[in-house]
Amino acid sequence: MNTLRQAVAEYLTLRRNLGFQLREAGKALLDFVTFMEQQHATYITQALALVWAQQAVKAQPTYWAQRLSCVRGFARYRSSSDPRTEIPLPGLLPFKPKRARPYLYSNEEITNLLQAALKMPHRYKNGALLPWVYYCLFGLLSVSGLRLNEARNLELQDIDLEAGVLTIRNAKFGKTRLVPVHASTCKVLADYIAKRERHWAGRPVSSYLFVSSWGNRLDNGQIHRAFYALSRQIGLRNATDRHGPRLHDLRHRFATNTLVNWYRHDQDPERRLPLLSAYLGHVHIADTQ
Repeated sequence: MNTLRQAVAEYLTLRRNLGFQLREAGKALLDFVTFMEQQHATYITQALALVWAQQAVKAQPTYWAQRLSCVRGFARYRSSSDPRTEIPLPGLLPFKPKRARPYLYSNEEITNLLQAALKMPHRYKNGALLPWVYYCLFGLLSVSGLRLNEARNLELQDIDLEAGVLTIRNAKFGKTRLVPVHASTCKVLADYIAKRERHWAGRPVSSYLFVSSWGNRLDNGQIHRAFYALSRQIGLRNATDRHGPRLHDLRHRFATNTLVNWYRHDQDPERRLPLLSAYLGHVHIADTQ
């Protein structure tokens, strides 16, 4: 019989081949296996799973429940090869999920955000393109409804300006889809790409559309820090606010505006909702609803 560590590796490989990324769950399960080895336990019990899930004493109940959920999924898989396995019951660590309340940006707020991006200061010559990088990135998110990582992962080869289509590769659950964009968006992207080519002429740069001052793909930390700074600058957040409008809310705004426009043009949103669902890259229409 495989050890728990071998079984976790097989489980993660199987799930990832099905399109699940399991970044945090993968780390958690490896930590769980290490805990089980320290306990000299060869099979999963509900009691041990509970002890491990609540190791971080000062953590929120939501965090405990997420950890136990990771073990529950793995335990179901493991039970088929080791009947001694105990699958932790649902509801052992109850919590009330707090879903972030979407913020619907006004047109004026979007304009202010983009104009502030264009005025971003930069210390060195290498950073001269960054104002345009963030202007185009935030603008694209607002008019396309893309997820942030989908925009980050765009490469030059994925931009067809003649057809007005973006190819979104390896999105959530490993799916690829085509996203049509308006001619005005294509024009802004074309201008940005021309500026990008001039800025990096004769120097190495990655193939990603949005790059840092070092020429590699922007990371999430860079993007969020820039967004928070601009948000405070234009009044979307106060200097001490820990919460406020998010980049992901640009996706909510796009979806909501699409529905409003359908109503205004006497189109049936219920019949057209599958179109929006496919455009946003949702697996199930219930996710869009």
